[in-house]
Parts: sequence; C-alpha cells; structure tokens
Amino acid sequence: MLMPKRVKFRKAQRGRMRGKATRGDRVNFGDFGLKALAPGWITQRQIEAARVTLTRMMKREGRIWIRIFPDKPVTKKPAETRMGKGKGAPEYWVAVVKPGRVMFEVGGTTRATAVEALTLASHKLPIKTKISVRPDFDGA
Repeated sequence: MLMPKRVKFRKAQRGRMRGKATRGDRVNFGDFGLKALAPGWITQRQIEAARVTLTRMMKREGRIWIRIFPDKPVTKKPAETRMGKGKGAPEYWVAVVKPGRVMFEVGGTTRATAVEALTLASHKLPIKTKISVRPDFDGA
C-alpha cells in the first residue's frame, strides 16, 4: 500500500477542498488519463484497487502512471469510546483530490484498451471521473 515513509506531523486536520486543481490537471506522461470531476479523498486501498485493475486489464502492454499519493493521515477513535480524551490514532492515509486532477495515466497501448482499462479503474474510485486524452495525441 502507498503511504509516506515519514511525516512531519503524525496527525493532520481535515481541511477543505475548495476550488479546482491548478497542478496535475493535464495529461503529461501517457496518452490517456483519468481526471477527477469532483473533490474527494482517495484512500490508499482505492488507489491500489484501481492500479491492480489497470494492470490486469492492460496485460503488461503499455505503461501506467499514478499521479496521486496518499500523504494525509486520517484518524479514528475506537468504537464505543466516550467523547473527549483527545484525537484518535491514525487509521489510514488519503490523497486529497480536487476537480480537474489527473489521477492515473496510461500510454503505449491502443485507444480501446486504454479507455476500457480506465473505465474499469474509475469504478473503484468514490468520485466522478472522465477520461482525458493528451492534446497532441494523433490517435492510434
């Protein structure tokens, strides 16, 4: 699973997800990308599930780039615990995704394979997405 090796602070505040993504909003590495249309938290398990789906669908043909990384810890208090007594322990990691962010990219494969693989990967994610094509892609 993806997670940082070390962080400056063990626990983080929730924060807000206002506005659109200003960075990582274009397909840079591959020919096709999976772009977020809504804000949300993508957990390390969801990223891994999408990656496995992409890899299985493409059958070692082409290349996959993961453009998001879960670097925000989410804490949780144990079940049936009274309020107070501080913040809970870190439970899992999430990547904060804003609308417009390209999360996954694929290249070196046909359009049909890429679109099918990215569509299946999008079903593993909790937000609405669309398939984005590199602007200078001439089509294969």
